[in-house]
Amino acid sequence: MLRALNSKWAGFVLAILVILGGLSVLFFGKLESNIVYFVTPTELLAKGDLAYEKPVRLGGTVKKGSIEWDPQAISLKFLLTDGSKEIPVASHSTPPQMFQDDMGVVVEGKLFRNDSFQADRLMVKHSNEYRPPKEGEKPTLLYKDLLK
Repeated sequence: MLRALNSKWAGFVLAILVILGGLSVLFFGKLESNIVYFVTPTELLAKGDLAYEKPVRLGGTVKKGSIEWDPQAISLKFLLTDGSKEIPVASHSTPPQMFQDDMGVVVEGKLFRNDSFQADRLMVKHSNEYRPPKEGEKPTLLYKDLLK
């Protein structure tokens, strides 16, 4: 009887250890490599060599007058700033319709050794008060209200 009880406890403890081991591997191993951190240009550049060629979400404001959009080549370039530091961003995707100067944006991608950020994804920040345009209303005017 005592031997059977010890056998059950040993199986239970072994199962708990296997589960904890699996969760540890997920949490400290594979999960860590899949996490994309959100940083500002100042925070990213402060990382030094650790900043390069790792996926991050970079947030900031589009510097006024820095947007270069080539629709033929589908090439977008602009400077992303947090007011202290700025990073040149390049993307080969069509920008969102609301994208413009002085707008808050979040880009996902990697910083390369030439200090340029290659964005795979670009998201614009706007207020939560979105509503579809009414009939006859120009969407561009509605977007201006959203960006305030």
